[in-house]
Amino acid sequence: MAQNSSLRAVGWARSLPLSSGVKAARDWTRAHLADLGWEGGAPDLVDSVVLAVSELVTNAHSHAHSTAQLILTWDEECLHVTVHDASSRLPERHAVSDTALGGRGLFLVDALADRWQARRCPRGKDVTACFQPPRTAPPS
Repeated sequence: MAQNSSLRAVGWARSLPLSSGVKAARDWTRAHLADLGWEGGAPDLVDSVVLAVSELVTNAHSHAHSTAQLILTWDEECLHVTVHDASSRLPERHAVSDTALGGRGLFLVDALADRWQARRCPRGKDVTACFQPPRTAPPS
């Protein structure tokens, strides 16, 4: 490791009980992305992150019947969006009919995020999606 290298990261966490509603998660996430300056520089990415947060928190509330712990971590390369819930059952993608009202959350997360993973924890599971902002061209 280079002598001057160090991990620079910033993060935020919020607990979202079942009674809080998913809108609180979306608004909270959008505010922190604005703090990172993404609203003006990468508005489509902001919308993708907010939609993924909505889907992951909805899954925690609907399938795990649990409070969702939402954690955002920015390490200057990737915004890691983690949602923890109390169920150890890992999410699964299922075939969904064209007329179904739900069941597309993981398909959306897979399409929006650069990558995602789910893993069991001692008290439930974490589902983490990574979002990388577009690289700006180096000055000429």
